[in-house]
Amino acid sequence: MHQVDELIAIFERTFFKRYRTRLVLGTDEPIYLPANDECSYHRIVFAHGFYASALHEIAHWLVAGEQRRLLEDYGYWYCPDGRSKEQQHEFESVEVHPQAIEWALCLSAGFDFNVSADNLGGEQTCRFSFQQRVHQKLQSLIAAGFNERTQLLMRALAEHYQQPYPLEAHHVTWRPPEELDYAV
Repeated sequence: MHQVDELIAIFERTFFKRYRTRLVLGTDEPIYLPANDECSYHRIVFAHGFYASALHEIAHWLVAGEQRRLLEDYGYWYCPDGRSKEQQHEFESVEVHPQAIEWALCLSAGFDFNVSADNLGGEQTCRFSFQQRVHQKLQSLIAAGFNERTQLLMRALAEHYQQPYPLEAHHVTWRPPEELDYAV
């Protein structure tokens, strides 16, 4: 149901003319590349052709301001997989906002969202705590309103996938682990 080619086309129709930015299928590592002498447009490169990876990288672009979008990888330093617990907490604090946007995009596309701690080879933190912070951020964004670019893409996705728009708090279904019933 969710093909990356569709997402690439939706992104292109929504943003290329105004922002000269394209969503590009990559290989191993995602990266944001601003326009330069060799390429006249900005590129959001996502990994492995995964729909979820593309939404995640788009979310970072939607969070980045105009000046950040002129810098490779938005000018951020990235600490790769294998982070210590302290580094992972720092990573998660930076990831809360883009992952909340990603969750909103997933809902707009009728696609399952999974929070990404992105630290398989490092020390683990509480995934539920991180997801709760992402959920709280999503709820605050729904209440306060999303930026213009995020709204444009959410609308385009919702129209394409026939999902509710605008996104409302009751569209988000997630319960903290203490509220779940575990069958024994």
